[in-house]
Amino acid sequence: MSEIESLYPFLYSDTGDLSAVIAQVRASTVAKAEEILELRRTVCARDGARIQECARQAAARFGTGGRLFAFGNGGSATDAQQLATLFLNPGGQARPLPAFGLANDTSVVTALCNDIGVEVVFARQLAAFGRRNDIAVGLSTSGNSGNLLRAFDEAARRGMLTIGLAGYDGGKMAELDSIDYLFVAPSSSVHRIQEAQTTIYQVLWELTVKEMAHVPRHTR
Repeated sequence: MSEIESLYPFLYSDTGDLSAVIAQVRASTVAKAEEILELRRTVCARDGARIQECARQAAARFGTGGRLFAFGNGGSATDAQQLATLFLNPGGQARPLPAFGLANDTSVVTALCNDIGVEVVFARQLAAFGRRNDIAVGLSTSGNSGNLLRAFDEAARRGMLTIGLAGYDGGKMAELDSIDYLFVAPSSSVHRIQEAQTTIYQVLWELTVKEMAHVPRHTR
């Protein structure tokens, strides 16, 4: 049985019984929902207090004029862009905060990849723009992306607050001293990892916005 067949066996079933197919679809959907709920509970129990602490640190950086730079590859680049958008366009009464997705500028990304190599695509941008009070957030499902590892090292050298989101057991990101806060979604499913990471950065954003209310206005 192929990987796709194991994920969606009802699509490859020879049965012509529609009610049986619908029952399989329902069971598959319920099982996946239970998986992500359990993973989110695990992350909350293990890292809830650290996410709150990280939010306070991020708010302090924003309060002194800091900016957030988010980055990742593939689907994680999309999540990084969404995180930046949350801070830039929070809606309601929340104050917009400066945030950037480092995979968004295709001219810069393709130039760095073509002229130097994909391994520097985020580190070079942080070297150009990063300052001591800034924040670097990198997302990876495996935790092993070489260009993220370089980016975290560059951000740490510049005194930035560094935040990592990874899956599995954290991969090589778990071995870095240059990441201040690493939040791992302990799963071997890329789908469940990305769903859990969405929750993590959404909560981190909400808590950071809430903490900003306690930041003295004269430092903003």
